[in-house]
Amino acid sequence: MKLEVLDREYMYPGHVACPGCGAAIAMRFLLKTLGEKVIMVLPACCWSVIAGPYPQSTLKIPVIHSAFETGGAVATGVRAALDIQGDTETMVVTWAGDGGTFDIGFQALSGAVERNENFIYVCYDNEAYMNTGVQRSSSTPYGAWTTTTPGREWKKMRKKNIVEALVAHRIPYAATANIAFPEDLVTKVKKARDTKGSRFLHIFATCPTGWRIPSEMSVRIARMAVQTNIFPLYEVEDGVRYTINYKPKEFPVKEYFHLQGRFQHLTDEDLDHIQDMVNEDWQLLLRKAGERTP
Repeated sequence: MKLEVLDREYMYPGHVACPGCGAAIAMRFLLKTLGEKVIMVLPACCWSVIAGPYPQSTLKIPVIHSAFETGGAVATGVRAALDIQGDTETMVVTWAGDGGTFDIGFQALSGAVERNENFIYVCYDNEAYMNTGVQRSSSTPYGAWTTTTPGREWKKMRKKNIVEALVAHRIPYAATANIAFPEDLVTKVKKARDTKGSRFLHIFATCPTGWRIPSEMSVRIARMAVQTNIFPLYEVEDGVRYTINYKPKEFPVKEYFHLQGRFQHLTDEDLDHIQDMVNEDWQLLLRKAGERTP
């Protein structure tokens, strides 16, 4: 598929994202697709720094920097203000990391989508609190090293399934996306753009710094997350209609884990256990999508 948005740029060059930052790649594709009729809410996250403080910004759209926990609430207020002015054309987008979505911001997000507020909420997921020093979040995967799960204390809990949490609210549209699959990402942003009510996009975004990988490996590792079924690409409409958008090659998970320094402490037994968990989750998703399982 040829992307139809490559002639648009809504990010200035020279921002301060780390080399290979998956969140910067994700933002670029999002804005290329949505265009300039956007007001963006940025709860505290890496992108609060990348975008820059007022009056300077790397983004060519209006930005509201909000408190960590208020992404859903601030977007609700901005949407209400625009509606009072009769502006139904400008889109409201909250752009938050996993800490501001899975954890600190979940209360406001849940309240907003329960009311079916008319905005797009995007979580760029780099699987830890990267802006403040690589601390564990509920998005951090089982087995990962972080500064708050060091050494033998690596994370022993499974990653929260944030899409299923949002699907439970029966919102009009929820989907996963990945920076290594730009056609799929753009298609889903367009679908979210053209849907009314609460829309949620969960974008897998690698972090070379926190994941202990070379910056040039950022997209390759993101691709491997899909190919191993660690991060499936799917969408859910109205909380009930599941569609799997890509059938992976189902490489063993060890090919993904061996590339990253944050997992180098894991044993073969640990990786076998993780493989079983990934297989279980994939089979469950297939059943939800109404597809046959072996």
